[in-house]
Amino acid sequence: MINVFRKLPDAVLRLAVVVILLVAAVTTVLSLLPPELKRADLQKAAAVQAELLRPVKYAGVPACAECHEAQYTETKGGYHRNVSCETCHGAAKAHAESPIDIKPPAPRDRAFCPTCHAYNASRPRGFPQINPVMHNPMKACIACHQPHDPKPPTVPGECSACHGEIERTKVVSPHALLDCTTCHTTPESHKVSPRLVRPSKPSSRDFCAQCHGQDAAVEGPPKIEVATHGEKYVCWQCHYAHMPEVHHE
Repeated sequence: MINVFRKLPDAVLRLAVVVILLVAAVTTVLSLLPPELKRADLQKAAAVQAELLRPVKYAGVPACAECHEAQYTETKGGYHRNVSCETCHGAAKAHAESPIDIKPPAPRDRAFCPTCHAYNASRPRGFPQINPVMHNPMKACIACHQPHDPKPPTVPGECSACHGEIERTKVVSPHALLDCTTCHTTPESHKVSPRLVRPSKPSSRDFCAQCHGQDAAVEGPPKIEVATHGEKYVCWQCHYAHMPEVHHE
């Protein structure tokens, strides 16, 4: 065996010594660690115990519904059906235990609602968003919106009320002078249930050809040969209609 080690290159022997030392060091460190740092079951039990020791602050929706059935029923059938009572009114366990002495807060100014409804580009389209500076300035949200079923007092009068990002894009595009309804047929119910009722999109190439076809009577827009341009695709599948690119020949 000794002869075998003597035949090995020095570099291999040094590497073997380093590996042995590393393994020994790791084994020693692991043996010195307390079990709580090595066993997942002990860590999980400690986390559960820590959570159990924390004071309970929230009562939960069922506790709210016991006394506030009318508000619960109204909320459950409205746009805020997925919002817990305590999201707006704060933790209510103390109120549930002593309803006369402790009253939960009720947000009545403009500072609270924009937490969810101020415009944020990362929020999904169709989610009600406003510019708090421009939207009924100085007026409390609850002056117009019943918070348990916050239907707007009137349906939006313009597409830009909900599609501000698209409007800001379109206004600097070659399509700036086109009304949204030029290309989209929008049922009135879309203004009330925007996710359930969608506006239409042009479904054929003939629609864009009314302005962009070689034979179109409209002067100004770029012209193409509809029969051969873009093959089988509808125009908006290649051209973003809210900011169509312009080619100069």
